[in-house]
Amino acid sequence: MTIGSSYEYPAKIARHFAAQPHSNWAARFPNPPDLCFDYRKLVEQHDGIASASGTPHKICIIGAGVTGLVAARELLRCGFTDVTLIEQSHRIGGRHLTINRPMSDEGHALTPFEMGAMRMPFFNTAEEAPKEGRSLMAYYAQLFDLKISDFPNPGTPVVKATGIYLQDGLVAGSSEPQLLIWNNQQGHTPPPTQTLQSVFDKWQTFAHRMTRQVAASYGGHEWEAMWAAIVERYHSVSFRDLVTLAPLNSWNKKAPGDFGGLGMTAEESRIFYSIGIGDGSWGAFYDVCCLYPIRTAIFGFSSHLQLVHGRVDERGIALDAPHLNVTALPDSSGNEFDGPRYLGLAALDECLLHMPIDDARPSFYEHCLQRGSGLLTNSRVTKLSKLDSGKTRVHFETQTSGGGRTQPMADDFDSVILTLPSWLIETQIRLEGYSRSELPYSIINAYKTAHWETSCKVYAPLKKGFLSSNSKIPQILVTDSFVHDVYLYRYNDHYSDDCILLSYTWEDDATKLASFKDPELVEKCITELDRILMSCSNVQERLSPYIDADQAVVQRWVTDRNALGCAKLYRPGTYHDAVSLMGYNREYSAESGLYLSGESFSVDAGWTEPCLRGAVDAVIHICDKTGARFHGGFSMQDYPHYHTAN
Repeated sequence: MTIGSSYEYPAKIARHFAAQPHSNWAARFPNPPDLCFDYRKLVEQHDGIASASGTPHKICIIGAGVTGLVAARELLRCGFTDVTLIEQSHRIGGRHLTINRPMSDEGHALTPFEMGAMRMPFFNTAEEAPKEGRSLMAYYAQLFDLKISDFPNPGTPVVKATGIYLQDGLVAGSSEPQLLIWNNQQGHTPPPTQTLQSVFDKWQTFAHRMTRQVAASYGGHEWEAMWAAIVERYHSVSFRDLVTLAPLNSWNKKAPGDFGGLGMTAEESRIFYSIGIGDGSWGAFYDVCCLYPIRTAIFGFSSHLQLVHGRVDERGIALDAPHLNVTALPDSSGNEFDGPRYLGLAALDECLLHMPIDDARPSFYEHCLQRGSGLLTNSRVTKLSKLDSGKTRVHFETQTSGGGRTQPMADDFDSVILTLPSWLIETQIRLEGYSRSELPYSIINAYKTAHWETSCKVYAPLKKGFLSSNSKIPQILVTDSFVHDVYLYRYNDHYSDDCILLSYTWEDDATKLASFKDPELVEKCITELDRILMSCSNVQERLSPYIDADQAVVQRWVTDRNALGCAKLYRPGTYHDAVSLMGYNREYSAESGLYLSGESFSVDAGWTEPCLRGAVDAVIHICDKTGARFHGGFSMQDYPHYHTAN
C-alpha cells in the first residue's frame, strides 16, 4: 500500500536531482537500474531498430505472450520476413489475461477483469503525461492509442478512501474492532494512528535518501559503479532483514552502496508485512532478495501506475481495428485462436499482433496469412536440437485443423527466441546438442532453480451504484486476513457494472487458498469481507449485497499449465544468477543461435516493461549477428553490458 503517497517520489525527484545522461542512448531517471539504456529512443524511430541485410535468416519465437509478440513485430519491422511464432494456448498474451465478459441483457458492455498484470508503470516524471515516459510501455500505449487512467492503489488520491484492518481491528489500541479509514484526497495526508505513521516515516526516510542519491547518479558516468556497490551491499540480504536492519543517520559517499535499513521494531515489521510499500501487501515477498523491492520502490516501478482500459473511446467502446470482435481467427495451420476485443490490457497484445506496421506494411498476423505460414497456435514445443550445421531444429506438436489429434512436426531455424516461463522450459522442453560454450550449465542451473511466485485473484462484478453511494465501506481494503487486498474500481460510467477484486494474494498467502474449488473460494472471500466489515463498530455494513457472486472468476497462476507461476523472483544470494540470464544473449547467442527473452530472464518480476525490453534485446542481438544496419547512429558500442559477480 502507498504509505503516505511516498510512492510518487521517484517521479517527483527526477526534475531536481537527475544526473545528465553520459550519452545520447543512456536512459534517464526513473528507469530500471540494469542496462541504463533508452530503449524507447531506439524503437520509436520511423523505420524501427534496424534494416535487415539481404541474407535470409529464419527465426522461431516460442511463446506468444507480450515478449514474443513484441519480438515478432519488431523483427518484421526490421525486414526479417521468415519469422515463425509458436504458441501452445488457444489465445495470445500469456500472463496478460483480460477476461472480457459478454454484453449485458440490455446490450451494454461489462467491465473487464484483469486476472494477470493490471497496473502499468510508464516511467514518466511528475511533469509528464504517462505516455511521454521513457519506456517501451509508454511508446506502445501511445502508438496504439490505448486509453489509460490512474490505477486506484491503496492510500492514493485517486481512491475515495482506504480501509485498514489489522490484528482483528484492534491495531489502534481501541477496545472494540475498528476499520481505520485513510482519506488522502490531497496526496499528503499521513496514514491514521501513530503506529502507522511511524512505519510510514521509517520507510520514507530510507526510500527518499536512496532515491535522491540514485537519481543524482543515474545515467551518468558514475552510475554503473554506484549500482554495483548497492548490489554488493544488499544482494545477500532478505527484505525481511532489511526492514529491521539498523538505519543510517546519513549517506557516506565513501560507501556509496550502503543506505542501511528501515530500522523497524518487530511490531512495526508485522504491520509493514501487511500494508507494504506501494501496491498492497508485501509479506509474500519478505523472504526474497531485498534488491527486488528496492528496484520496485526506487526506480519508478510503482510511480504513477496506470490502468489500461484498452483501445477504446471515452465510453469504453472499442475503436475500429482489424478483426474487431471476430470470435475466432485461423492461424497458419487452420487452427482457431481467440479473436481480438481490444479491451483491457489484452488490447496491447492484440494490437502487437493485428495492427499494421505502417501504411505500407501489414501486421504480423496479416503477413503470416499472406505467406501461408508463420503463426502456430495450439502447438506445444517439445525439444530444441542444436545441429552440426549451426541451425536449431524445433520439435513441436500441433493440432490438426479442426482441433483433432496432435501431430508431431519439426523445422530448422537460424535463430530461436525462447520466451517461456522457466518452469515450463524445464518440464516441457528438452534442450540437446548445445555445447557448454553455447549453453553453460551455470545458465541452465540459474533458470531451473529460479523461484516462481504463485498468485491468486478473485474477481466479481460490483453493482454500479456502490462507488457513488454513501456507504461507509472504503473503496480499497488492506487486511491481514486471508483475503489480504481488496480493490473496488470503475473503468467507465457507461459500463453497466463495476468490478471488485475480492482477494489478491501472492506466494504462501495464495498457496493456502489452492485447495478450495472456485465457487467455494468466492463464497469464503465474500463471507470474510462481510465478517470484517460487520465486526467494525464504525462500519457494520455488508458488502455482499453489491456483489454478483455467480459471475465471479478465479485465476490461480501456479496451476495454469501455460504458466506454472505468476512472477519469477530470486532469493538472497542468487541475484547474480538472475543477472547472468539477462546477459546470455550478448555473451553466447551469436554462437548458440538461442536467445533467452522475457520475464524468466529478467530481475523485475511481475512487470511488463522487462518483458518488452527483453524482446527488444533479442532483436538487437539478432540484428547484430546478421549484419543488419542499425538506425539513428546506434551501434553495439552504445549498448551497455550487464555486470555480474566475478
